Amino acid sequence: MARIAVIGAGMGAMAAAARLAVAGHQVAVYERAQTYGGALGAVERAGFRFDTGPGLLHLPAVWRDLFLKTGREPLEKCVDLAPVSPASRHLFADSTDVSLPDASRAGIVSALESAVGTGAGERWGEFLGRARDAWDRSRRPLLEEPLWSDWRVLERDPYPAPRRRVFLRTRQATTVAEVGAWELADPRLAALFESYALAYGLDPRHAPAGAALLPYMEQTFGTWYVSGGLRELARAVYERCLARRVTFTFGAEVASVVEKDGRAAGIELADGTVVEADQVVAGGSAGAAARLVGRDLQQEGDVRPQDDGRVLPGRFTVLLALRGARGEGVAHRTVVHSPDASAEAAAVFGGQAAERPTVTVLRPGDPRTVPDDAHEAVTVTATVPGHGVDRDRSGGVDWTDAALRERYAKVLLDAAGAAFDRPAEIRERLLWQEVLTPAETGSLTAPALAGPGGRWLHPANTTRLPGLHLVGGHAHPGGGLAHGGMSGALVAGLIVEGPGFSGSQ
Repeated sequence: MARIAVIGAGMGAMAAAARLAVAGHQVAVYERAQTYGGALGAVERAGFRFDTGPGLLHLPAVWRDLFLKTGREPLEKCVDLAPVSPASRHLFADSTDVSLPDASRAGIVSALESAVGTGAGERWGEFLGRARDAWDRSRRPLLEEPLWSDWRVLERDPYPAPRRRVFLRTRQATTVAEVGAWELADPRLAALFESYALAYGLDPRHAPAGAALLPYMEQTFGTWYVSGGLRELARAVYERCLARRVTFTFGAEVASVVEKDGRAAGIELADGTVVEADQVVAGGSAGAAARLVGRDLQQEGDVRPQDDGRVLPGRFTVLLALRGARGEGVAHRTVVHSPDASAEAAAVFGGQAAERPTVTVLRPGDPRTVPDDAHEAVTVTATVPGHGVDRDRSGGVDWTDAALRERYAKVLLDAAGAAFDRPAEIRERLLWQEVLTPAETGSLTAPALAGPGGRWLHPANTTRLPGLHLVGGHAHPGGGLAHGGMSGALVAGLIVEGPGFSGSQ
């Protein structure tokens, strides 16, 4: 039985902790905050309850696997999980209104054909077919296996873009934006694809065509909601850890990783307490781990963090407490698309808040999130530049500026009005609102994607210091709730099975 110290109580870290504990190890988690869950936070006020991170779940199989492997109770016994139908409603600047069914390629094709126009559904269906090929080619090495030293095999984009003639040359689409312009050939379909990339913090102008995996995963495996909000999933994972005798210490800031005989041998807390361990699992970026060790843990040839010296984007969120219940037939999720997706991307990744952003409106109609059936809890979000600028990093915004926060909240609510029966409905029903920005909720980390130079990969779960592993959205296979759970499974496998671990079977 090994002693394992886990730094952080995010979802990836807790997933690793539960798996390691069930394998017979003594696992202790040290979290500097006063609670667990990382990005899966919640705001509770006057009987209302809101998620402060993602509000919907994709690839629930990742968390089903965790609960299956760590105990007798399946995930559905621990949380109330249900598919969202329709999966999403999309409103475009030209007044096109289309609702996409959940996990039905034929239904999605039909809906787009009817709403967007003849040929639109067929083009989207063909696009999803190519995305499926990309999924089949990259799923195992990209998501289910550790990132080995020969990671350069993932420099090739798996998306099989058709060849076309451009200015007397034969070319293939290499970016999300090019796929939208050349293959989808309709600004609304292009905006639909680009909105998936943007929601994960990817720049559609530069993100590889292989980002087609993102809409493919959602539209194939479904969109799910946890009753009470996704914070309930964090609670269930935390309770599963406790049931497997994982110990948690909150308010415990880790100051350094202790080394002995050339390997990680424990951690030292800010108060000077030293905790001995045989293995250390760090939830956070490679840079944060390097600061805990006191030196760079990466060498030439290793995957480097994908931010390339820039502040990563985040989410601007407005939580709305409204009088009156949600009406019948209202979509759980409505995406109000920007009239100029290219200008939006240029603004977000150029360090400016877009004047007319793509806005997502979540109206779950969940009785567990409101004081009674005469009220509604609504969450409105948009992807924005990250918080802050310093000498070495660029692309951020000072989201502590009260005037900017107030002005941009109005921008989001003006756009969100399209998701209601009347644009003025939010103002008329509003009891109170709360604004959260990247200054409070942090940055978005995108899922790993194959592509040139490995720019969209994340550092491996193993490090140059034996006994120190990385877990969570900043490590392989990247950000997103499902990917965080995958990273926990990979780290546990590497520790339990050692260097011969080859990933999930």
